[in-house]
Amino acid sequence: MNMQTATVMAPPPPRTLAEMKLSTVMMRDIILKTMFRKNVDMVSDLSRAVCLPILVTQELVDMAREQRLLEATGTLNANNGNEMGYQLTEQGKARTLDALAQSEYFGAMPVPLEVYREQVKRQSVRNMQITRAQLSGAMGHLILPDSLLGQLGPAVSAGRSILMYGPPGNGKSSISNGIRDALGDHVYVPRAIEYAGQVITLYDPIVHRPLPLEEEDPTCLRRATRFDTRYVKCERPTVITGGELTLNMLDLVYNPTARTYQAPLQLKSTGGIFIVDDLGRQAEPPQSLVNRWIVPLEENKDILALQSGEKFEVPFDTLVIFSTNFHPNEIFDQAALRRIFFKIKIDGPDQENFLRIFAMVAQKRNMPLDEAAMAHLLEVKYREIDRVYANYQPIFLIDQMIAICDFEGIPYQMTPDLIDRAWDNMFVKDAQIVK
Repeated sequence: MNMQTATVMAPPPPRTLAEMKLSTVMMRDIILKTMFRKNVDMVSDLSRAVCLPILVTQELVDMAREQRLLEATGTLNANNGNEMGYQLTEQGKARTLDALAQSEYFGAMPVPLEVYREQVKRQSVRNMQITRAQLSGAMGHLILPDSLLGQLGPAVSAGRSILMYGPPGNGKSSISNGIRDALGDHVYVPRAIEYAGQVITLYDPIVHRPLPLEEEDPTCLRRATRFDTRYVKCERPTVITGGELTLNMLDLVYNPTARTYQAPLQLKSTGGIFIVDDLGRQAEPPQSLVNRWIVPLEENKDILALQSGEKFEVPFDTLVIFSTNFHPNEIFDQAALRRIFFKIKIDGPDQENFLRIFAMVAQKRNMPLDEAAMAHLLEVKYREIDRVYANYQPIFLIDQMIAICDFEGIPYQMTPDLIDRAWDNMFVKDAQIVK
């Protein structure tokens, strides 16, 4: 399967209330609450607000009318194809306020968890295959050895967990972002899901990047819906966490005012990537964080809990990337390491690749290379640190020299003296501070 041309099967729009697999009381109450909160009175507007086809929305309106919760206004709206308007009856207003007291949720009708599970299978991150050319293209801004791409490629294609480790400043975070860019294609993210009558909001505009959709004819009352609009068509999501990650961020978040839940980070990343950057810098020990992931990593499912204490399973379809500056044996036991499928060391560049990076950065920054300055850098400065190179150093040194040139009011240039001044800002010398 070619990753760039593969098409994820869209969730089909429901055609009847029976296909919704939701409680009719819940659906009816969401309709009433949405009309009340959004002040909509026509089925076409209401169908857009609750993200359901017009025929299904009309079924719910008709049900509410039979129960004397809604009534027709008796007027036709000429601007909307002479569509009939509806309003809440006194009995309907009382029912709406009672429903709001139980849950403030209104708007997009939630997708039952069991239905969402099927969509997760259709768009699984583990269905993807990536070629060396695709991965190399996504990493085009980085200079990486072919052997490293040879390790990363199978790891990404497998959709399994990856641990990247090595000295700081060598691009582990940039590689993680490159993997994210290599995924391409799209997934369908539900605005909200339902389990045991509880609503869990999942779509998050901070995490999910929606893709533009073709415009529909606003004058067409019975518009054709290409997919279930309770979902948002998005790029494959990426969640990036660092030192701020705590275990409780992986639990459902309950809003006691709205009486709804918000999905945890790993559920929001379904079909995409969850990056744990700077592992070992969190307040929680790395071993504790990985222990929390053991069941999801091994069984492709996660266990969440409601306020009542009831536990339930949700899909875990995420490529997890751990990134650390520590050696894995320092922060994990062997049992934890076994659960992480791929372990890839990210070393600093050799001298040849260091010079390639240096030249590329200098060209981008309009900094002319100087033979004497480069000889001084390699034979004097790097000899002091046993020729240990890091990917971040060319950018750091060149930006330092640019800052000095700007301050001194001289053209951009590279000299042994400027190399020394830039070098002094890259490393802090050991010295006793007299207090």
